[in-house]
Amino acid sequence: MNPIERSEILPLGDYEAIRDTFRARVIGEKKHRRISLGPVATCVFENRDTVLLQIQEMLRTERITREDSIAHEIATYNELVPRAHELSATIFIEIVDPQERERFLSQACGLEQTFALRIDGIESLGVHDAARTSTDRTTAVHYIKFPLTPEAEARLRTARTQAQAGTGPSESARAERVHVELVANHPAYSAAATLPWPLVISLAGDLV
Repeated sequence: MNPIERSEILPLGDYEAIRDTFRARVIGEKKHRRISLGPVATCVFENRDTVLLQIQEMLRTERITREDSIAHEIATYNELVPRAHELSATIFIEIVDPQERERFLSQACGLEQTFALRIDGIESLGVHDAARTSTDRTTAVHYIKFPLTPEAEARLRTARTQAQAGTGPSESARAERVHVELVANHPAYSAAATLPWPLVISLAGDLV
């Protein structure tokens, strides 16, 4: 998946004119790319649309117009765009109470190293930004890349074939579908979530 280019970024006035329509479309798309991982974590799988929305919204909110500042935002958010043979996700720790949240983040130190995707049982361990790693706590927002093994990627690609073939509602058809799980395996937080079929198909479409 190609990174966002400067030519794709609209000036603030032009963006304002199409914002409601564009934002509604991408937010609707993100709803289908969001999944809960246990009681306090939520994952959103990123693609070019979700990243483009974040860039445009940041420029709008901060009223950024200088070219060097725009280039900085593009470079920063482009880290979320999945490249070849990988998927990308943002995982949020959603605990409202500040003290409870801080207690959890301390107890779950190193959580960012334990996220993985299992595609038909083939595990692809998540990769986090080492610069955001702390020795005494984890963070409330995790930016994770999932480099896929060739076997895992091949299995995920078959989801598109299965979708195009129109696998019906029968038990046998459902049993043949690619099975994808998102997992966290930390002593303070262990959770697994099975991705719904529409999300699996969407992620298969992210592969280039």
